[in-house]
Amino acid sequence: MMEYTVRGLSRLAHVSGRTLRYYDEIDLLKPARINSSGYRIYGRAQVDRLQEILFYKQLGLELDEIKKVMGSPDYNADEALRLHYVKLLDQRNRLEALIQTVEKTIASREGRAIMTDAEKFEGFKQQMVKNNEEKFGAEIQKKYGEEVLRRSNEQVLNMTKEQYEELQRLEEEMLGYLVKAMEAGDPACEDGWKAADLHRQWLSFYWNGYSAERHAGLANTYVDDPRFAAYYDGKRPGMARFLRDAVLHYIVEEE
Repeated sequence: MMEYTVRGLSRLAHVSGRTLRYYDEIDLLKPARINSSGYRIYGRAQVDRLQEILFYKQLGLELDEIKKVMGSPDYNADEALRLHYVKLLDQRNRLEALIQTVEKTIASREGRAIMTDAEKFEGFKQQMVKNNEEKFGAEIQKKYGEEVLRRSNEQVLNMTKEQYEELQRLEEEMLGYLVKAMEAGDPACEDGWKAADLHRQWLSFYWNGYSAERHAGLANTYVDDPRFAAYYDGKRPGMARFLRDAVLHYIVEEE
């Protein structure tokens, strides 16, 4: 059976020795044994586990998330590998769609081809789905289920150029009213209500049907989840919490 020291495994997997030692320290990847000279020794099982860890890293998971997933009693390495495969195929398809869009755009601008508006838009829809899944897919699936995530992706992929432009306009207008409400210091003011209503309209492009309960849940996530909070607070400090409050006031008024 092939065995590796830290140096040997780091060369094989193209990761640093420091990384392997850190994985040991956090109990993510323990060596098979420590030899008489004090060296960490890794066997086949550790090589396979390291490959799985690197797969998850490629999919954008943080180390604490990887440790939680792989440490679950229900974790199945074969099922995880199949899931990796499906996600990588999705990524490849989205990247290919974007590449084709760029190629057609170049050909169109050089006068070698005619590109329809729908073709100009196709690659960006694929990218929108990819970005949303990377940032929020796990959270959406956990809260609302895989079917909700699938329908949301379908709505984006079936979006027309006009709908995409309307989506961008709604978000820009919503942020404008939200800034006005923040300057007034009252999420329940008229501008706050308009911002929350525009936010509801914006969500309709992603959701198949509106639910006040889901709207409130998402608004709370803007504060509770650092990824959501960073998006809005990056535009203006405190915006995530203010939008949450505006949405909650809006829901109470509309009930």
